[in-house]
Amino acid sequence: MNHITESIAQTGTTTRRQVIAGIVVAFGGLVARPEVWGAAGQQAMKEMPVTAANKTRTSLHQEIDLKASPRRIYEVLLDSKQFAAFSGMPAKIDPKAGGAFTTFGGQIEGRTVELVANQRVVQAWRPTDWDPGVYSIVRFELKPEGASATVVLDHTGFPEGDFDHLAWGWNAHYWEPLKKFLA
Repeated sequence: MNHITESIAQTGTTTRRQVIAGIVVAFGGLVARPEVWGAAGQQAMKEMPVTAANKTRTSLHQEIDLKASPRRIYEVLLDSKQFAAFSGMPAKIDPKAGGAFTTFGGQIEGRTVELVANQRVVQAWRPTDWDPGVYSIVRFELKPEGASATVVLDHTGFPEGDFDHLAWGWNAHYWEPLKKFLA
């Protein structure tokens, strides 16, 4: 259940904003057909169920081993063309601290908060369907492991109820495509 239907269920009424948002979502679903967005877009449109255990979680931690150097991963995360190549969707990334970015065809937006070359990327990050002004913090730590690297992801400050969708999304939209791209 999304925030609009939750609000309607709680109050029993529909606001004009909720009606407009519902129309926009319905129209967007007609316009943004899966064949336009490709496989990654099809997965993005799936609704992820929220498990009771994760409903109130607002942070997640993942560690992913990738067969590439920290430098290579750092470059891919901050280069518009390489990000678009691995994700299969358009990206615009200003690769410096303070720089704005949009990824996945504009579905994710934010600003890069901190960069430590080949070691760390910290971003103020948000899907565009979150309420305006709501940002979370995404921190990628890149740790060398021989010829490979471990990416330590800490994603904090996202709204309650989003944990399961985000945990699934990081795997489906970042880690699996990156593993193939870097192979």
